[in-house]
Amino acid sequence: MKLALQNAQVGRCGELLVQYCLLLRGIESAPMTTDSGIDLVAYASTTAIPHTIQVKTNLKPKPGGGKGKPALDWWIEEETPAQLIAFVDLSEERIWLFKREELAEISQQKSSGRFHFYMYVDPSTKANKPDRRVHVHEYESHRLENRAHVIFGK
Repeated sequence: MKLALQNAQVGRCGELLVQYCLLLRGIESAPMTTDSGIDLVAYASTTAIPHTIQVKTNLKPKPGGGKGKPALDWWIEEETPAQLIAFVDLSEERIWLFKREELAEISQQKSSGRFHFYMYVDPSTKANKPDRRVHVHEYESHRLENRAHVIFGK
């Protein structure tokens, strides 16, 4: 029998998955002790530059808009202090890594000082706007395994 996870546990699982995947690439990271909009500080000796990361986690896809096709979605403060945002899908153990300044461009919605970013998991789902990327496969270049070397050095 699988136990239901509480929201805080889902979030912590996402942080641990990001730490694990970074460490596999030789990038050290440590969690912050208080919730100030930064979850992890990561450091790669190749660049000797620390990076702050906010982690946003989904346990699994859910119906878009409550009744639509399965999607992953995350809300993030427009003024996040973190340099990097890691969007996590625990069901598939996937991580996408974005720079803070990319949020305005990639987010499909903006409301009350927050960005809303979502990705449909079904590639047959039609986008509301044809020029908008909304599918998981359209963000492969932002997967942590494809992006870590760009951000943290080789």
